[in-house]
Formats: sequence, structure tokens, C-alpha cells
Amino acid sequence: MNKKSTGSDSRFFTTTRKGENHELREELRSANRERKRDAVKKVIANMTVGKDVSSLFPDVINCIQTDNLELKKLVYLYLINYAKSQPDLALMAVNTFVKDANDSNPLIRALAIRTMGCIRVDKITEYLCEPLSRCLRDDDPYVRKTSAVCVAKLYDISPELVEDRGFITSLQEMISDANPTVVANAVAALSEISETSNRDVLNVTAAVLQKLLAALNECTEWGQVFILDSLAKYTPSDAREAEGIIERVTPRLQHANSAVVMSAVKVVLRFMEEITNQETIRTLSRKLSPPLVTLLNAEPEIQYVALRNINLIVQKRSRVLENEIKVFFCKYNDPIYVKMEKLEIIIRLASEKNVDQVLLEFKEYATEVDVDFVRKAVRAIGRCAINLERAAEKCINVLLDLIQTKVNYVVQEAIVVIKDIFRKYPNKYENIIATLCENLEDLDEPEAKASMIWIIGHYAERIDNADELLDSFLETFSEETAQVQLQLLTATVKLFLKAPESNQEMVQKVLSLATEDSDNPDLRDRGYIYWRLLSSDPEAARTVVLSDKPQITDDTFTLDSGLLEELISQISTLSSIYHKPADAFVMKSIALKLDDEDDDEDEITGMDSSNTPDMLGMNDNSPQPNKQPVSNNLLELLDDTPEPNNNNNAFGMLDTNNTPSSDKKEWVNAEKGNGIFINGIMAKRNNQVVLDMDIGNKANTQVSQLAIQFNKNTFGITPSNVNINLSNPIANGSTSSASVVVTCTPNMLNSTDISLNLQVAMKNIATNNVFYFTIPIAMEALFSPNATIDVNQLATTWKGMDENLEVSQIVNDLPNADIEVIKSKLAAKDISFVAQRELPGNDGQTAVFFYCKTLTNVTFMAELKFKR
Repeated sequence: MNKKSTGSDSRFFTTTRKGENHELREELRSANRERKRDAVKKVIANMTVGKDVSSLFPDVINCIQTDNLELKKLVYLYLINYAKSQPDLALMAVNTFVKDANDSNPLIRALAIRTMGCIRVDKITEYLCEPLSRCLRDDDPYVRKTSAVCVAKLYDISPELVEDRGFITSLQEMISDANPTVVANAVAALSEISETSNRDVLNVTAAVLQKLLAALNECTEWGQVFILDSLAKYTPSDAREAEGIIERVTPRLQHANSAVVMSAVKVVLRFMEEITNQETIRTLSRKLSPPLVTLLNAEPEIQYVALRNINLIVQKRSRVLENEIKVFFCKYNDPIYVKMEKLEIIIRLASEKNVDQVLLEFKEYATEVDVDFVRKAVRAIGRCAINLERAAEKCINVLLDLIQTKVNYVVQEAIVVIKDIFRKYPNKYENIIATLCENLEDLDEPEAKASMIWIIGHYAERIDNADELLDSFLETFSEETAQVQLQLLTATVKLFLKAPESNQEMVQKVLSLATEDSDNPDLRDRGYIYWRLLSSDPEAARTVVLSDKPQITDDTFTLDSGLLEELISQISTLSSIYHKPADAFVMKSIALKLDDEDDDEDEITGMDSSNTPDMLGMNDNSPQPNKQPVSNNLLELLDDTPEPNNNNNAFGMLDTNNTPSSDKKEWVNAEKGNGIFINGIMAKRNNQVVLDMDIGNKANTQVSQLAIQFNKNTFGITPSNVNINLSNPIANGSTSSASVVVTCTPNMLNSTDISLNLQVAMKNIATNNVFYFTIPIAMEALFSPNATIDVNQLATTWKGMDENLEVSQIVNDLPNADIEVIKSKLAAKDISFVAQRELPGNDGQTAVFFYCKTLTNVTFMAELKFKR
């Protein structure tokens, strides 16, 4: 009978008729129970496929008074979806909720509590407390476990209410519940509250520990995950207690669910820290190996997650998988992301015992078709040479074999890693330099060129035609990248110091190119340093330039010990996949709380969610907003004269106020807006980012309600309320002012398409007309106030930053070169002054350092050099 019902319900999704809301309303009001139930199913089907059925809210709510459990579930589902847009009407259902929470059927009691918890409407929250308090003490475990989760949802809406009503204490008492599922849900709710409130409300004591261990074997698999994660936070009193906990947890390593396995691994690793007996540690390490290996037989996505976690485990305890290196050898059908992770783990597990087998694998990988994988395989050979001194010669021979293949990118990667091997083992393998020089003409990648130039300069006395080789590079000096130019400069100076008589002309040429013809500050500075050293004290230059270099080590992707410990404690979370602590990618400073998992993030109230992609301009039929390049002109930052309609200014037009210019710009005209025209500006007011708009109406019908939505963007900007509050309907020929508060949320970030324009979609609810436009992002509105950094931290951060994230620019004819005035102007835009110093040896040059941070925790550091 159930099969028949389920199969027949699919017919509700096949209708393509339009304008059927009127018919549905009639059916919902029918006295026939079967017809009414089918009507609700049609409504839910329409809602599921994205049609707007919010206008039927009162009629659907009237169906809530029923004894039919199926119909009640459907109405509750509808209510959860639309209560936020119709909060006043949702209050109509409160009496039913309260009544159902006292029903004799535990399924209905649990359904009522679950639904009330999912409805994120403040007006309903106060009615939830009394039924929730009763259900937390209900005789039926199903009701109790549902109530436990509801407390966590309620805490997200109103933490003070949960505290005042003693619900947290009730959850803590539920850990002693006789039903393991109730215990698991109580632990899950307390963990969620702890995460939200940044305080430990779970507080695992020795007594609580025993209750959790007792419930572990009998609860559901996801309940086991929550309990295991909580156990990992417990601090045992001694090694004996730690061994006892591990013994109770070890059976979970054989579980079919990979999440349970990873959580159990985390617990075992955590308590292994408390054990000092080495034999016990070796035994536990052997026990961890099989479950981790088994995870590599799962789907590629699970393999990837497991490999990222294994990478951390191997860094912490390499013995766990020291005999399982073959498991990580790449298969021909592995996705590239799995191959890359396997390669990284093979490098970490490589030892003198297995290096021959590893090198054969790497050599095979170097013949693959995927270029990125081949490059990483070649680099892996070099990393093995650096890590294993006794195997370095074998690695060199494999690299020479790969060079003989004459495959361009293989040769270039081999030269890069051989340079590193020379750095690691000086004066040991230089007999292969002649082979490298034979491939000089094939080099076209900057890193390979720079490596070869370094080899020529460092071993110039062993290469007969070193001057000719370097001179061939100098012919294209101005066309080379900064990396190659810097190496050419240093290599030429080394050559001159080793053979000054024959290379004086060459060194003068390269110093002239570096200091006079280049606009790269690093190259110029290094050129000046060398020039002064050579002209004032050649011996000092020899000591500095030709000094012995420190031996390098392979620290690629190696984590700091403190960070590694933190990530080990977060195994089986996103942190262990990103290899970053949670606060590095979870923005907790967002003013607006993110909607819970039951909310539709993309929905604009009153709109068909099926239209959302069209509304955002995602398909071929909708207009795409114009994308404009970003300006790097620093004059725009320092000039007092605003530039009209400059949508590309990264920092906005600077004036002495703390907000952008009050002049609103035209965002959309009446023709494009279907009769609606908007002038507006992005500004900061009371530490909130707002869109101030003047909205006018040239259409024949009045505008009573508008909704707004943004496309994903560089800063994750999103409206805090999709409905635009209009004080009064806008009649034809009238204009009204409105403001939209915007916030930054992680799910709206678009890190691939960097733009300082915001793509906007707006909908006239009355006519269903949608129009699109772009608005400029005012950077000064996004800067956090009072963002500061000390000099030492700035220096450390700057040194550790990727060169690709730096931009240099020379600005002439500043409108005002008074440093104090400029500091004042930038401070007004929340750009903080950090330090100022006179540059030694550069008369009249001053360096001033600034710092700022956006609301999304993106930091900017700037060094402004002033030359009078």
C-alpha cells in the first residue's frame, strides 16, 4: 500500500500548468479529506520545484487541524519554508503546536517540537519554551532526542532565553539518560552550543566519560561521531586511564562509516600523547594502520579527505604507515587530486629501505600525460634526494635519465630540483653541470632559467664559457621576469669576483640595466648594493657574495609544530582538509548570523526560487552585467578632486570625512529598470555598511515592494534583508529613499573572479519584473575601524607573503606630498599608520608603512616611499 502511495505521489510533480493557485485554494478549502490532502501535496510539490505558493499560506495553515499524520507533516513542512516571510500568519499555528506537543502520539509530539525549532521567527520562540521544557522530560526517548536538538536551534536564535530557562542544565542531565540515542543528541546539542558560545558547556568529567563510553556502542553512527569528538577533548589523569579509553574506542576503527573511523583515529592519537611506554605506542600505531588503509578503497572523494588527514598523521607519527607505502602508489584511474595527495604522502614515507621502489614509481609518473602531475613527480625526486643523503646519487641518476628524454617541461623541472640538490650537497655532484648546459636553449620558464643562471654563477670557475652563457641571457634582460633578472645580476657579480679582468664590461652593463633601466625596486636596490660594494670594498663584496650558503632542507608543505598539534586535534573536520585552523576560513566576526541549514540561502521572499539563476544573470537568456577592470592608480587614493562615475577606484575617492562622497550616482535608469530608476551610494554608517538609495518610479503602476539579491562577489557581500523597506508605496513620478544594510558572509564569496563591482538583481514583487545592474564597491566602507598591527608583526607578515601578492607602482606629481596630510587622509579611511623611517643612503627618501583590514579579514599592507 505504501509503495502504491509513494509511486502515485510522483504525479504531483508532472504538472506544467500555470496560474493554478486559485484551483489549489479551492481544493484546500474542500471538505473532502482526500481531496484536501492531495491539494497539500500539490502545494508541497510546487514549492519543491521552486514555484511561489506563499499566497496560499492561510489556506494551508487551516489544514493543520487534522488527525492525519501524513497531512500534518506536509503542513509543517510548508510552514517551515514560508514562516519567515509570513511571521504574523505563522502565529496562527502556535495553538496547534502547543496542543500537538501534548498529544498522546510521541511522533506528533516530536514533530511539533521539531517544527517549532526550525521556524526562526522571534514571535514564535517565546511560545516554544514551555512545550520544550516538558518534552525534554518526556517519557518517550524519541521525543527527548528531538527536543535536545531543538535546544541547540533555540540557542542560535535566543541564547539568553536558553540560559534563563535552564535548558543547558537539562541537556547536561540528559547525558545520564538510559537511551544512548538521547545521550548522543544531548552531546551533539551541547557541542554545538559550546562552538557558538566559545565556552565549554559540555565539561567532560570522569563521571561523564563513563556515561559517554557506555552509550558509544549502542547509538547511531552519527551519534558515535559526536561522542568520539567529545571524548577527544577529555584530559586523562594518567597513562593507565588513557590506555583504558583507547581500548574502549578501538573497536570503532572497524566501523563501516568513514566518519566514525576518522573520529576514532583522532581519539586514539589524542590519548597516545599521554602514554610513555614505547611498546604500547608501537602496538597502537599498528592498530591504526589497517583502518586508514581501508579508507583508500572508498570513492575518490572519501579517498581525498582520508589522504589529507593521513598527511597530518604521517607528519605527527610516521611509524603508523611506514610499512604501507605501496598502498599510496597511484593507480592509472585515480583522479588528479588523489594522485597529488598520494605523491605527497609517498615523499613523507620514503626511506632508505624503500627508496629504490619509490624512485621507480616517480620515474614512471614522470612519463604521464598530466603535465602538473609530471612536474610534481620530478620535484618529488629532488625532495627525496634532499631528505635522504644516501639516496641522493640514485635520485641524481634518475633525474639525468629524465633529462635525456628531452621533454621540455621535464627537463626544466629537473634543472630546478638539481639546483636545490647542489645547495644541499655542495661540491659533490658538479660533474653533471655539462649535461645541464647542453639544454640551455630549451629553457623558457622563469624558474628554470633562474635555476640554471644560479648554477652558472655559482660554479663559474668550473664552466669554461660561463661568461658567454650569461651574456646570452643579458641580451633579453629587459624582457625577463624579476626572478630571472635578480639571478642574472647576482650571477654576473659572482662571475666578476671570480674573474675580474675579463668580465668588467659585463658587470657594468648588468649594473646599469638594473639601476637605470629597471622600475623594479628590489632589482634596483640590489643593483645599488652591489655597485657600492664593488666600488668601495671589493673584498667585502667577495665575502658577502661568495660566502658559503646554508644547507637547505625540504620543508615543503611541512606545518609548524604548534599548528600541526592543533590540526591533529581537529582531524575529520574541514580544518584537517584545508590544513588551516578554523578561524582562518570561518568568519566569526560577521554581524549577521548565518541562516541555519533549513533555510534557503538563495531565496528572495516572494520570488520563485527557480528564477534565482536567471535573476542573477547566470544563463544565456539574461543580461550579464559589464565587468570592468580594477584601477591601480594611487593618485585616486590621494587626490582631493573626486573623479565622476569612477567605478573602479580600489579605495574610493578620498576626502576628510569618514564616509564616501554623499553624491549618489545613477545605478539604473528607468528604461533598464522597467520604469524604476535608482541613484545610490555604498557608505559606512555607525560601523555598518549600507546602500543608500533614491528610488524613483516612472511606470504606470505604483511600486509597493522590492526585493534585492547580489551575485557571489569578491568580499562575500550580501543584503541582511532581501526585502527593501519602503516607507510608502512609490507612485508614478515620485521618489522615495531607502537603505539596505549589507554584511559579508562566507557562502557568498567568489575568490576566482576578482572584481570591485557588485552584480545586483532587483525584483518588483507586484509585477514580477526583474532587472540587473552593477554598483561600485566602496573599499573604504569595507575597512574595519581601528585595525592595527605592530612593526615587528608587519615585517614578519610581509616577509612571509608570496611575491605574487605584491604590486609596485611609481607615482609622479602628487597633488600633496606632505606626509602628515597623507597619513591623516588615510586614517580617515580606516587605513592605519604603522611606522616611518628615513632610507639610509638615499638622501631625501622616506618610507611610510600603512595597514588596513576588511570586514572579511583580508589584510592590506602598503609601503609608500616619498622622494623629495
